[in-house]
Amino acid sequence: MKLDEFNSLDNDERLSCLLGCCNCLGWAGRLAKCAPFSDLESLLREAALIWEAAGEEEILEAFSGHPQIGDLEALRNRYAERAHAEQGQVLSAPDETLAELKDMNEAYLERHGFIFIVCASGKSAGEMLEMVKARLPNSRAAELANGSREQGAIMTLRLKQLIEE
Repeated sequence: MKLDEFNSLDNDERLSCLLGCCNCLGWAGRLAKCAPFSDLESLLREAALIWEAAGEEEILEAFSGHPQIGDLEALRNRYAERAHAEQGQVLSAPDETLAELKDMNEAYLERHGFIFIVCASGKSAGEMLEMVKARLPNSRAAELANGSREQGAIMTLRLKQLIEE
């Protein structure tokens, strides 16, 4: 949709669009109320500023809107179109890589209490496997910050896809 179309939506419709970009009601609600936006850059800037102020509860809420990297069942069902676009390279990975990715994601969830978040666009399953292995030993606080940064990148990508220039 064009930015002027987005700006002309009522607040509830705008909120719904934004929740598709980041599954955090507080973030989406605050950003929806900032409309109208003069250009895409102002929308992205405000989205980032609001996201940077998010607390742990909102960050974890956003994380809950993602399937685990390599969760093929979720990719096929709940998040089919978007997850396939964002994690499509995972689907073509060798079974051994997928099995190890699944095991590492489960270990990550057990250690940190939330799923591994990475902006998967353009990354192979092997690259994501190396990333989860590298991040697994980090503290929970470090991973909350890493995941929040990655969520910000995902949100930016999705906002750019939502708004045509």
